[in-house]
Amino acid sequence: MDRREFLRTSAVVSLSCLVPGLSGWAYSPAAAAGSGGKSGSRKLIVVFLRGAADGLNIVVPYSDQDYYRARPTIAVNPPGKPDGCIDLDGTFGLHPVLKPLVSRWKEGSLAFVHASGSPDTTRSHFDAQDYMESGRPGVKTASSGWLNRMLQILPDNHSPIRAINVGSTMPRILQGPISVASYEPKRGGRSSIMDRPFVASAFSGMYDGRKDALGEAFREGVESHNTLKEKLAEEMIAADKGAPNVGNFKGFGRQLGSLFGKDRNTQVAFLALGGWDTHVNQGAGRGQLANKLSVLGQGLADLASGLGTQYKDTVIMVVSEFGRTVKENGNGGTDHGHGNVIWMMGGPVRGGKVYGDWRGLGEKNLFEGRDLPVVVDFREVIATVASNHLNLSSQEVARLLPGYVLPGKKHTSDIIV
Repeated sequence: MDRREFLRTSAVVSLSCLVPGLSGWAYSPAAAAGSGGKSGSRKLIVVFLRGAADGLNIVVPYSDQDYYRARPTIAVNPPGKPDGCIDLDGTFGLHPVLKPLVSRWKEGSLAFVHASGSPDTTRSHFDAQDYMESGRPGVKTASSGWLNRMLQILPDNHSPIRAINVGSTMPRILQGPISVASYEPKRGGRSSIMDRPFVASAFSGMYDGRKDALGEAFREGVESHNTLKEKLAEEMIAADKGAPNVGNFKGFGRQLGSLFGKDRNTQVAFLALGGWDTHVNQGAGRGQLANKLSVLGQGLADLASGLGTQYKDTVIMVVSEFGRTVKENGNGGTDHGHGNVIWMMGGPVRGGKVYGDWRGLGEKNLFEGRDLPVVVDFREVIATVASNHLNLSSQEVARLLPGYVLPGKKHTSDIIV
């Protein structure tokens, strides 16, 4: 980074401290690292389910009787039974509340990668999420997230909303030298500090006319803030005086889909949803987990519809830090496990298939005798998206995922058309 880049980056950081509402920045100091020839229309959306969602009750191995023996009260019934799962391929079924996504499965743009996740064996939410977001399992000193590294490699289109984070804090996955626009909905209709005319006027008088790095950073930050505000205003939910409920993913699906559909310059987006740590009263076809999945499923369906024609150029990944134990616990829930399921949706996805290497839920096939094993490293899925969807070279994929070597036997090499 040269002196000019350092000054501009420092100015952006300074302004973010002065103006909390100015959370979207346009400046990308690592733009020079971008490589040409990538399709600017191709997009990636990552949805992170924080708390370890139970993949075995999402994509249900209903043909495996060990599943029902291990979960006498929380197993989802097979197809045709009350609250039974929706048959996918004769082996697996989709949780019944995810019916809004069935059309995407049938059209071939929804797939799942079972027995997948991080090879690191931690059962700590904090560590597992950090490893999955940095793309470097077991490395606690990683300086950036893999989505930010991806932005360093993709060509910089200089859009103020090139990358979007939906949330109040910058997640690990987007940390790094590339600046990212953040959107946090306000409850009760509270506006950002920069939406207050007196404050905006005062800061404009102080910084807008300046020719130095601080003035430039201010103008770019305001542009980013105003662009996000304009794009999302039309899709705001009426509740809370026009501000969407932060926990209402269905609303985010409509808004994010509309934003991507209207602005071809947006390349990546990230959204995290919490509440998936189901230790108690998890439920089966109905209950606590089903209620969350219902909102998620409808939200993803709304997102896909909102993308419009951009859906054909978009890949949506849904991940969680690890899975749950195969056996239910004494509280009608599940504890921290290992392997899980990754969701893949979008026009470039070769769907209608459950990918991976399913080995069954017999005790001899379980990790440490209790968990679904990780057969497919989550980085293989990222590498496949990076190379097949975003056209990154093998050298660029190596930069994206330092220290990772693709296995000789790949399980997801054909998941992207």
